[in-house]
Amino acid sequence: MRLRRLLLRYYPPGIILEYVQDSEPKTRSIDLLDLRPDTDAIALVDEIQKGEPLITSCKEQVIHLVRRLQEKLGEKEDHKFYLSKVLRAHILPLTNVAFNKSGSRFITGSYDRTCKVWDTASGEELRTLEGHGNVVYAIAFNNPYGDKIATGSFDKTCKLWSTETGKCYHTFRGHSAEIGHSAEIIALSFNTTGDRIITGSFDHTVAVWDVGTRRVLHTLIGHRGEISSAQFSWDCSLIVTGSMDKTCKLWNAMTGTHIATLTGHSDEVLDVCFDYAGQRIATASADGSARVYDARTKKCIAKLEGHGGEISKVCFNPKGNRILTASSDKTARLWDAATGQCLQILEGHTDEIFSCAFNYKGNIIITGSKDNSCRIWH
Repeated sequence: MRLRRLLLRYYPPGIILEYVQDSEPKTRSIDLLDLRPDTDAIALVDEIQKGEPLITSCKEQVIHLVRRLQEKLGEKEDHKFYLSKVLRAHILPLTNVAFNKSGSRFITGSYDRTCKVWDTASGEELRTLEGHGNVVYAIAFNNPYGDKIATGSFDKTCKLWSTETGKCYHTFRGHSAEIGHSAEIIALSFNTTGDRIITGSFDHTVAVWDVGTRRVLHTLIGHRGEISSAQFSWDCSLIVTGSMDKTCKLWNAMTGTHIATLTGHSDEVLDVCFDYAGQRIATASADGSARVYDARTKKCIAKLEGHGGEISKVCFNPKGNRILTASSDKTARLWDAATGQCLQILEGHTDEIFSCAFNYKGNIIITGSKDNSCRIWH
């Protein structure tokens, strides 16, 4: 094995090794999910070297890269977002919005049964994905690659599409709770390697699919209400699910076994997400509040209160120190993830905001509303 070069990955913190083995170029990553600005970089690299022989000849360079990651983590952030564009996206209300990794493109789902692909910089519509027989509710890119799009619909199917051509590769159909879904699909998420999709349904279950074989690997059974949201952690070890039963559940992604139930909301949990490092979980509820939980201790560490209506969407910025929420009160809010303090209110939509998302750098926000428009904020 011969090391070719080292690359930085800021979110979540990590170093990518590019190397050659048997004349084949390969890559692997050193994940530094626990890295903090005050971590002893030299001691950390000494520990990494024990299990990674490729970096023994470039210790100083690795220490330098770790310190660059620490600088990024330690940067103070006081970015204010301002409205950049308003796009009239669909003829019927939007259900969801999502960015590709770079933020160069985003997708929108709608009650008009389509998913549209957009150019972020110009606001130009690139293509329309047509084929579902009912509302397109859940949408996702297979980030970090971004070459595929998954859509989940009230027609009880999930479709996989080519981002470039708009061609539908496959339709995942459910027939019963054992082998798929017997009701509308409301949530979906890719894992980071792109070989698994999870779909959450009104039938109270979440299915874990193998993209290659198109088979269900696990069915997560335990919620007592309709599923609202489901997501993989960055390292693909955990799945978090939210439900109308007012709880959020944590699952082992490899075995499908239930790990913990996070409680505290007084009404339906409408959205859940991990931060990039998979160390914290945020939940959004119809009770008008959002909560932040420690994924390890399962304890609530912050409550985000102030919206005047239910919160339908919640997401962390890439660094994990900010949270964005979208609400039926027609506003989106930016919060301090550690303290729960509201830092900014994004106003202008004339109806409920269904969805919101950050780009990978964390410097662009998109919001989607029942007023049929998307707003891009810089």
